[in-house]
Amino acid sequence: MSTYTQILYHIVFSTKNREKNLYTNNREELFKYISGVIDNKKCHLYQINGVEDHLHILTSLHPSISLSDLVKDIKVSSSLFIKKNNLFPKFTSWQEGYGGFTVSMYLKDSLIDYIKNQEAHHHKVTYIEEFINLLKQHEIEFDPKYLI
Repeated sequence: MSTYTQILYHIVFSTKNREKNLYTNNREELFKYISGVIDNKKCHLYQINGVEDHLHILTSLHPSISLSDLVKDIKVSSSLFIKKNNLFPKFTSWQEGYGGFTVSMYLKDSLIDYIKNQEAHHHKVTYIEEFINLLKQHEIEFDPKYLI
């Protein structure tokens, strides 16, 4: 028998110290690169977007890969790609942690729209406010000192 899964993850992570160095002009190139990383892991990317200090990724997860391995591969390879191609000259690295939230297929389309509209969303809400809201929505206990 084959293995059948449908596991959607909303992944969120920031630049180190939430530095605002992911400038608009090269973000699309970064997103295409990350899309390739995800594809190479046999996962399906539904949407990727971000602003100066963080990214959002909505992807399915292939049963052969763990979420932590996927995020690690995305961060390590994209950091090297950014530095090699000098995409964002002030970029140093990604933050150590990440948020990974399972999502119902029922909510997929609304989450895709939410991720597409990050620029407008962040005119009203900071990354930390957004991240805390995500943690609360998913009923994840957290220590605020680790969000600073």
